[in-house]
Order: sequence, then C-alpha cells, then structure tokens
Amino acid sequence: MSTDSGGRGEGFVHHASLYDGDEAFLAMALPFAEEGLDAGEPVLAATTPANIELLRDALGARAHALDTAETAYFGRRPVERVSSFLRYVNRRHVRGRRTRIIAEPLWAGKSARQIAEWKRMESGLNVLLAHSDVWMICPYDTRTVPEDVAQAAVATHPAHVVGAKILPCAAYVDPDAYAAAADAPLLPPPVGADRLDGPATPAAVRAFVRGSAAAAGLSGARLAMAETVANEALTCLLERGATGAEVCAWEEPGIVAWDLFATGPATSAPAAWAGFVPPGEQAGPFDGLWLMRSLCESVEIRMVDGRMRMRLRYGGKGNAERL
Repeated sequence: MSTDSGGRGEGFVHHASLYDGDEAFLAMALPFAEEGLDAGEPVLAATTPANIELLRDALGARAHALDTAETAYFGRRPVERVSSFLRYVNRRHVRGRRTRIIAEPLWAGKSARQIAEWKRMESGLNVLLAHSDVWMICPYDTRTVPEDVAQAAVATHPAHVVGAKILPCAAYVDPDAYAAAADAPLLPPPVGADRLDGPATPAAVRAFVRGSAAAAGLSGARLAMAETVANEALTCLLERGATGAEVCAWEEPGIVAWDLFATGPATSAPAAWAGFVPPGEQAGPFDGLWLMRSLCESVEIRMVDGRMRMRLRYGGKGNAERL
C-alpha cells in the first residue's frame, strides 16, 4: 500500500477491508497508519478496543501520534456518524494533506432495519464525503459480521484492501442505484392508526402530532421536539408540491410513528442522500431533513404514484436514551 494508491488530492477514497483475524487486520492497518504518519497526515483508528490495542502495540513508540476512538463514539445513527467524521476532519485536517480514517462499522446487536440503514449509509458516504480529502478504510470482521453484511461491503465500496494490495470491487454499485434498490416499499399504516381529520395545515399537523406524542407519554422537551419534527416533515412535503397531507399516528414498542402522505404530486423528491450532512457543512435546502434524521429513530421517504410519503419513527416514553 502506498500513499499514491489512495488517490491523494482527488477527493474521497473509500475502501473496504474484510479480515478474519488479528494478523489480517494488522496487514492492512499498520502500513496504512505508518504511511500516513510518515507523510504528516492525521490518522484515526475508529474501531474495536481490541483492534486499537493491536495497532498501538504494532506502532510502538509512534502510537502516541495515532488518533483513536471506539467505533461507537462515532454515532449510533447514520446521520450521527457522518457528522462525527466531518467534525474530526474539520478539527484535524492539515492543508495539502489527506486525512486517513480506519472506520469500522458496528454491526453487532443491530436490528434488521438498522443494518439496512447502515449498509445504505456505507454506500452514501461515497456521495456525502465526495469532496473531502479523506482516505477511509472500513474493516469488516468476517468472523462476526453476518454474511449479507460482508457481501454488502463489496457493493458499497469501490475497492477493497487485502494486506497492502488495493483491489477493485467488481460488485460495486452506484450509490443512487444502491439506495433505490435498498428502499423497499413501505407497508400501509396499521389498521386502527389515529388519523388527522380536516385540512393538514401546519398548525393542525403540529397539534395532531403533539397530541399523539402526549398520549404516548412524552412530555417536556421531547414533546416539543416531536412537534418540531412534524412541522419540518410537512414543510418538506409542501416545498415539493404537495397541497397538504394525509397524516396518521400509531405506537410501536418504544416508538411513536407518524406517516405523512402528500395530497398532490411532488414536483421532485429529495435526493437519496439529502439530510445527512449538518447545516453549514454542505450547501443545500435540506436542513429540516437533517433535523428530522437527528431527532428521529428513522426517517423513510418514498415516492408512491408521484406522491411523497414520509414515515417518521420517534423514540417513545420507554426510550431511556432520549429521556
């Protein structure tokens, strides 16, 4: 592996590394880190504590120059992970130098929906960080990651690293095409969901969502944020041609869910990767989407016969992380 292989000065470079043990991890990580440090580049290892210790031991006296963080520090949600990467790059970037990041996703214990969202994010990084001067390698421990996750790695990264070799991924899929294939149709709202009666004015939608959130046991700041989320969702629909929306609400274990289905065709849909970059980091009109993605457990957007549907899942009363 050489610095030139990373395409320095050519924007974001995104590689996968499927490894099956300590030796294979170090065969990739050690030369990547050493070459970066030799070149005066910031190098971050955001991986497991065991891998951090392995890499520090292998670097020896140079370990003090390595930045490290447990991978969970870089966010539980995709939007948090993108924001964390950007904060690190902005804080540590050296003009004229590439920033190197070993970024191991955390897959253990995730739900099926979360795994699907993280696979999608891995593809989206190719777009979201396209203009950043970052060389990122994402390790996947094949001893522990599910087979479908390992298969997705070579579809979401243009190349993969084996030891010091960089090889193209024949299965790589264009990010927009990957997102379109990954976004399965949404099931209709459940029978018995509460529905907003009358015109879906901004005031009516805010009141409806506030009422459903309060009925689910939310209060205080959590209640106010739910109202904000609903307002941003309706604004997104209206800005894209909707004349209003059909709005309904229901509860799932630990979740309050809202569905807003546009009444009227959308003039356009948000780009697949809109709302993942914090306001101020990238020009664009989707700050409201970023807020929704940051506050909600998930935000799903689909086009159905030319109409936009937004489904928001928001942490309920029992979500201790959000109390």
